[in-house]
Amino acid sequence: MKFFIDNIFLFCLAVLSGGALLIPLLQQRGNSLGVLQATQLINQNKTIIVDVRDAAQFAEGHIREAKNIPIKELAKRRDELDKFKNRKILVVCQNGTQSAKAAGILGKAGFGEVYGLSGGMAAWKKQSLPVVGVKADPVKGVA
Repeated sequence: MKFFIDNIFLFCLAVLSGGALLIPLLQQRGNSLGVLQATQLINQNKTIIVDVRDAAQFAEGHIREAKNIPIKELAKRRDELDKFKNRKILVVCQNGTQSAKAAGILGKAGFGEVYGLSGGMAAWKKQSLPVVGVKADPVKGVA
């Protein structure tokens, strides 16, 4: 017991640092998928892709067949997705933070399987996966 009392400051520091490491895990809402898992889901052809970035970011490059519904408009335009309630939905944003929020909105609206793309379009592009809506790059052949 004396050891604990003598080192109370160190024990408190250890508990606080451990708690700080858990914060990102606790902040994640909904289900998220990595890039590999997302491509597997897309290749099954049973997935609707909803890109929640603004129109300008969407135009710079997006996943093929993605529907652009900016997160600010998602609550109002949710009815556009009602016919897809029985399908899997992959929500994409720029870096993965907004997609978790959007997945939560859709989940509360009754959509069964909603996933956010972990890392967003930044992770997608980092893996050199295909995007559409950007100028052709002669090296990568993206159109």
